[in-house]
Amino acid sequence: MAFNGPGQSPWGKRGNMPPNVDEFLSQLQQKFRFNFSLHSLWLVLLLLVAVWALTGIYIVNPDEQGVVRTFGRMTRVSQPGIHYRIPWPVEQVDVIKVAQIRSMELGFRTILDGPPARVRDLPVESLMITGDENLVNIQVVVQYRISDLEAYLFRVWDPLGTPEGRTLRDAAETALRGVVGSMTIDDILTVGRARVQDGTKVHLQQLMDIYQTGLIITEVKLQAVEPPEPVQAAFKDVVSAKEDRERIINEARSYREDLLPKARGEAEQMVRAAEGYRESRVRDAQGDTSRFLAMLKEYRLAKTVTRRRLYLEAIGEVLSKVDKVVISPSVAGKTLPVLQLGELGGAIQAPAVKAPARGSQ
Repeated sequence: MAFNGPGQSPWGKRGNMPPNVDEFLSQLQQKFRFNFSLHSLWLVLLLLVAVWALTGIYIVNPDEQGVVRTFGRMTRVSQPGIHYRIPWPVEQVDVIKVAQIRSMELGFRTILDGPPARVRDLPVESLMITGDENLVNIQVVVQYRISDLEAYLFRVWDPLGTPEGRTLRDAAETALRGVVGSMTIDDILTVGRARVQDGTKVHLQQLMDIYQTGLIITEVKLQAVEPPEPVQAAFKDVVSAKEDRERIINEARSYREDLLPKARGEAEQMVRAAEGYRESRVRDAQGDTSRFLAMLKEYRLAKTVTRRRLYLEAIGEVLSKVDKVVISPSVAGKTLPVLQLGELGGAIQAPAVKAPARGSQ
């Protein structure tokens, strides 16, 4: 509002007093009055329809799928990408992560992820009877993912809305109790843990297929397998004794595997040595036989000469191995017969004895 003149009030002749409020509002209404016509009404309606139509655009991410329902009935499944549906109330879309690996806890609940993690035990789920009528406390984590989105959403009625609510938990408990009931507590606590996991996974998947839940069980992991708390100490002693037994058996087997090859090697060596000795003796015998036959042939041709040669060879072989003392025939009768000449060896020669001069008597 412009001033009427320098020094004058913007309120006109009233000076510093403001105008009447009703009059002021009336002036504003006259300035900004909007005359609605039929054409303007159609523009507003078209604008509202355009906004309503744009709400039908939705996006499905790579790890998701969308299910479109027309008046509550499923009509199609949307794959990853940008899609359009008729906006509410005609069509509705449910976008679900189908590639995500989900998990379900049985026998306990995680209260705080931590670290450190805090859990709450549920004995009503974890205490089970084994095949030999013993109690065992088992806690399990079941991992799964969605394989059939239509079956997951519409084939199973579950109190919690989806099959992974009460249906999966009850089926997992049923499968686990069935496997545990077919095994002894010793097997479950020691070497049968893998059998429990594999058997529960197979049985649970069969139940999921029968119920048409649209779920695939990817893994079953045992978190805790132990006897009830009042008898844990006794069972730990039993397990320790069995582990010691297995350790001793393994050590004995290791010693056997180390000793047997050595014994086999020594036996083979003795057999080879015996065969070599046999071969040597046979060849020596064959050589002696050949030599004897050759001498026999020569002996038949010249008996006297051959006999003398054999005698000389035998005497030479015998005398070469004994100590000898050679005494001259001139003094042979004058030596003392008690002299141990053989012990003196060949290096000492007996002194010559001079004959007494004639006429000295």
